[in-house]
Amino acid sequence: MSRKDTEDQRKSMSRLFRGTQIFKPLNTGRIDEHVACVREWVANIFFYTKNGVTIMIDAGYNYPRLKEKMGWLDIDPASIRHILITHQDTDHVGALETDSDLLFRDATVYLSEIENRYLTGEARRRVIYHLYKLPMVKTDNKRVTLTDGQILDIEGIKVECILVPGHTWGHMVYLIDDEYLFTGDTIWFGADGGYSFISTLAESNKVAVQNLEKLEANLRSRKGRIAVITGHTGWSDDLDFVFAHRDKLCSLFRKRVPDPEAPYDGYIEDDDTEERARTVPLKKKS
Repeated sequence: MSRKDTEDQRKSMSRLFRGTQIFKPLNTGRIDEHVACVREWVANIFFYTKNGVTIMIDAGYNYPRLKEKMGWLDIDPASIRHILITHQDTDHVGALETDSDLLFRDATVYLSEIENRYLTGEARRRVIYHLYKLPMVKTDNKRVTLTDGQILDIEGIKVECILVPGHTWGHMVYLIDDEYLFTGDTIWFGADGGYSFISTLAESNKVAVQNLEKLEANLRSRKGRIAVITGHTGWSDDLDFVFAHRDKLCSLFRKRVPDPEAPYDGYIEDDDTEERARTVPLKKKS
């Protein structure tokens, strides 16, 4: 998304969603020694670090403060060589746009082969019940396309690729080192647990719910703790909370359990500060 389109979307989405408690991003900071987060308005970018290697998960908006906030976490943009993309919506790939700051011009981008069709123009992304066509993203980064179930070894970091269509047709989530699942826009956390993501933005809500059920079965079949980390509403390692309402949709028009931690307007970032990023751990939802 171009800089102009990004700014236009920020203004329109702020007006549409303020007071709704829909967007509840994490602030910039760290979940633990492996996972860090940069907040860009209502979207979160994540960084996974092990043995001196950092992988970026999603690339946020075409956002002017990204380098600054990465500095709060002592992450150098030039060190990023691998970026996992859950889906190509403009709030998840903006830092790769040709008119962005090109902080990651040398990074390799990984995304599902189905999702790649949005970037090539073979398919166009529509939101608001298919009424609005999103601008195409233009990027010159090297791309590697992925298939469901594929397992990558990225410099000693295990990445399992799991296709979860619905929000977009090629939406992919990533299970890293069997412990951290980065879900992009498949799951939305309310105060009372997880739901299928925002209904107005899905290619197919029916497909989204069906695949969220499959994802739950997949995770419950595994041993050990898995931290489920969302693109807009925080994280939790309590699978009962994560999938509490996985057969229901987050809807702008449906009454929700009040969440006292939700900002009135997620596009206002006054509480996202360097001091907090360096001193306040990002607590889980439960």
